[in-house]
Amino acid sequence: MAVRKEKIERLWMRILDTVLPPRCPVTGDIVDAQGMVSSAAWAKLNFIADPMCRCCGVPFDFDREDVGDGGLCMACLRRSPAFVSARAPLVYDEASRDLILAFKHGDKPHIVPSFIPWLLRAGEHMIEGADYFVPVPLHRRRLIARRYNQAAIMAHELSRVSGVDVLPAALLRVRSTPSQGHLSHEERKKNVNRAFRISNSCNELINNKNIVLVDDVFTTGATANECVKTLMTGGAKRVDVLTLARVLRDDF
Repeated sequence: MAVRKEKIERLWMRILDTVLPPRCPVTGDIVDAQGMVSSAAWAKLNFIADPMCRCCGVPFDFDREDVGDGGLCMACLRRSPAFVSARAPLVYDEASRDLILAFKHGDKPHIVPSFIPWLLRAGEHMIEGADYFVPVPLHRRRLIARRYNQAAIMAHELSRVSGVDVLPAALLRVRSTPSQGHLSHEERKKNVNRAFRISNSCNELINNKNIVLVDDVFTTGATANECVKTLMTGGAKRVDVLTLARVLRDDF
């Protein structure tokens, strides 16, 4: 019965692709399958590779010989993050911004499968030992307005492909915080201070577990750090952070 259902679903997808050909979410060009990006969009994406900070994952200049104490960037040397490591496959720039905004605000959650190979490669070391994926939550008001949590969709798809379980409601956003788009690092920290708590249903589940926190963009790390501190206070053994893209700052 399940095989027959799967065949029917594949047939309907082929019919749909014939009537409404899949298009790149960035350029609008016709592509081979839903969620794929065109070759033109792909060529503009900047992927993060070694050498990078062993903690926050910010890339170093390739000609840089001194990468700090133990391979840490200056920001991590000055202020140790709450997480063990953070990784992202993409630099957050004009090209990746268009892709992420299409996913986040353009009602295009179907493009998530395109991100998964990139995320698996970037987060390989943390996913291998992970017990759970936990998405950064939205406040219920923002969730109602947006209709879906992009971090939760990414976490579910990562779980499906990797086999690592996901706890979609482990973290709750208990304060509706203003947008952090134009705030400084210190303002962001204050903005998200005590904005999260662990749900009662997941208190015991995360105890002494390795968690991978999932979000779309790593900017200053204020939100990630607050989520990590909440999880660690709740008993998590280790928390790493995996995002689709990260903002590069001059002080890194």
